[in-house]
Amino acid sequence: MKKSTKTPWMDAMAFGRSLPNGLGVNLLVKHVEASVGFAEHVFQAETVYADEDFAYLALPAIGAAWMLHADHSYSDHRMSGLVRSVQGRGVGVELRLYGLDPDACEARAREWGYQVFDGTVDKPHGLRECYLFDPDWYLWVPSIALPADAG
Repeated sequence: MKKSTKTPWMDAMAFGRSLPNGLGVNLLVKHVEASVGFAEHVFQAETVYADEDFAYLALPAIGAAWMLHADHSYSDHRMSGLVRSVQGRGVGVELRLYGLDPDACEARAREWGYQVFDGTVDKPHGLRECYLFDPDWYLWVPSIALPADAG
């Protein structure tokens, strides 16, 4: 059930048609505002649009974009029962943001008290990365490639 009375920035049909081919990510969250705050502060994401039901976020510099839908906006959707009483969402999924400085993201996450699952470290697979939980316990992994002469 939609709660927002805000006029959307774009017609829903036009928005759906505007999405590029490829992988799309839509996260069901308890509170859109909290998840938007996390993405804006930690990843310095751009909020293209947000209301209490839905948000569309982007990191144009690395070509990433994703949607958030509040749980209540999925009340008539079969998936709502799957997430209703789950604390840690997306178990087993890593939401990876390649080309995003993990040291800076970790520092901002710690500054605002977000859960750091694993601090920034150079990995043998050629990335410097960290693992951060958002307010709904989705696991985000910002990372940058290590220089060719590393390791």
